[in-house]
Amino acid sequence: MAKKSVATLQTGSKRLTKAIKMVKSPKTGAYSFVEAIVDPEKVNDFLSKK
Repeated sequence: MAKKSVATLQTGSKRLTKAIKMVKSPKTGAYSFVEAIVDPEKVNDFLSKK
């Protein structure tokens, strides 16, 4: 795991966060990015799981 980025989004009454995680491929060794829009409380769970 190398770089992580977090941006905050607000839609109506809900507050959401867009989290971007860089993941290394086990086959080729190339990096790809995984994006998800989650609650701010669940960002650390998203970034910690593989």
